[in-house]
Amino acid sequence: MASTSREIPGEGLSNILSNRSGHIRYIDPTNNAGDEDLLAQIGYKQELNRKYSTLQVFGIAFSIMGLLPSISSTVILGLECGTGGLVWGWLVAGLFIFCVGFSLSVLGSAIPTSGGLFYYANYYCPEKVRVPLSFIVGCSNTLGLTSGFMSILYGFSVQILAVVSIASDGTFEITNPKIYGVFVAGVVFATVITCISTKHGAWLQTISIVVNVFLVLLFLIAVPVGVSRRGYGFNNASFIFGNFENFRQYPTGFSFILALTPAVWTIGAYDSAIHCAEEARNAQRAIPWGILGSITACWVIGWIICIVFAACIQDGDVLRMITTDTGSPVSQLIYDALGKEWAMAFMSLIAFGQMLMAISIMIALSRQVWSFARDDGLPIVYKYVKYIDPRIKVPIRASMFAGCLATAIGMLILIPGYAGAGALFSLAIISQSLSFATGVFLIMVTKHGANVFKPGPFYFGKKIVNTVHVITLVWTAAIVLVAMFPDDVPANKESMNYAVVVNVGVWILSFIYYLIHGHKAYSGPKSNISDEYLAEHDIEIREEHHVEKS
Repeated sequence: MASTSREIPGEGLSNILSNRSGHIRYIDPTNNAGDEDLLAQIGYKQELNRKYSTLQVFGIAFSIMGLLPSISSTVILGLECGTGGLVWGWLVAGLFIFCVGFSLSVLGSAIPTSGGLFYYANYYCPEKVRVPLSFIVGCSNTLGLTSGFMSILYGFSVQILAVVSIASDGTFEITNPKIYGVFVAGVVFATVITCISTKHGAWLQTISIVVNVFLVLLFLIAVPVGVSRRGYGFNNASFIFGNFENFRQYPTGFSFILALTPAVWTIGAYDSAIHCAEEARNAQRAIPWGILGSITACWVIGWIICIVFAACIQDGDVLRMITTDTGSPVSQLIYDALGKEWAMAFMSLIAFGQMLMAISIMIALSRQVWSFARDDGLPIVYKYVKYIDPRIKVPIRASMFAGCLATAIGMLILIPGYAGAGALFSLAIISQSLSFATGVFLIMVTKHGANVFKPGPFYFGKKIVNTVHVITLVWTAAIVLVAMFPDDVPANKESMNYAVVVNVGVWILSFIYYLIHGHKAYSGPKSNISDEYLAEHDIEIREEHHVEKS
């Protein structure tokens, strides 16, 4: 079925995506075009297989969040403000995360493309800065997804070594080099699995949903039963909701703000639904369902997990959970409730769940890397990375590049103490949050962005949407600032937040590279559609010559 793009009169025509011949392509997400036709309006031909159902798009985001495995990796950051900090921090943060997801759903429903975040930065931005801004957002989003991938595999490594520690009755020493060794093995395995066909990748998301739900149910049932049988009893409501023991040197109020970060990291990477847009059926509706469905499920169920965790801490000894030799408070909790053998089996299942998370986020990361390289944006190696074998239609080279990048940046784990590993979590929060908010900021603040924005099927009117957008921008500014603080003071080489150095360094280096060489290759998202492709697929695109306003 042919689709015709809609002409947009008025301000800022020169800022809309330029195609191969210097024309302007107008995007109208309201004209009921099919997935392939709308993608052609956006400027790209269909290169990937559209195999993902709405449930599987939800599954990608939900799998990456991986509730119990993720909470196992980050729970200590909430517990450092007591059980009250953990429980209420999760509930409060979840509300604001939902607002960010709502804003991102509006953008994704309007323009569903795998390179969504840097595409929005280019499309909604005024002419003078649209190209460098979209380049920096593309680099930042790539770093954010890579950091999410790395932090998930860091958690996987800790859980694997926690099993070994429990099996050896605490005689096995967990060191950073050992963690890094397991981490690298995890990177290789996840990269190889990601290189399978899209059909099997979609099927894997269904398995991941089942595994994650099973882990949550097992925890919520088995741990309380184990506590009741062992006889040390449950903690009361005042301890669960009102215990704000502060184990940081920061004041209790700021310690609580830092306790928001477990939810921010866990309920993250929901932009993965956008990055798989070119493989999703009915993408304009699947993206909002994937983003908001996964956020809501993890927000509610995660809060219940935090409550059960707080209720089952033996003798209410939070400090013992934080300083456990296993390196994982959840491992210690399960060991206390279920004993050695059950704890080993349970932690092995959690590690398996984390590997599924890693594979899911690698799928999203490889699509982001590929889409950025497709537009000649990925620094230096874009020509090699953007190639896709037309027989299998999977971005294998992008997956391999992402794996190599993760292995290199993951060397932060080797820094003594937790500071280097902690930077992986902060990097994911900072880079992703700024990438999420850029398109929203341009629509709200710039005249051009407001003029060219055309809502897709997911839209609730200007008043409601703009109110949520404002909340999104304020929250993003606040959480990025918080994520840059060290976890404790005084800051030294073991408590330093290296995310500040890496993240700001990437932004600066990206901008320098763009000024020196990047601008020669990258001119913003560019169409890869030929006239032959349009004719072959019976797609009609109305194009207008480039118009500059005087």
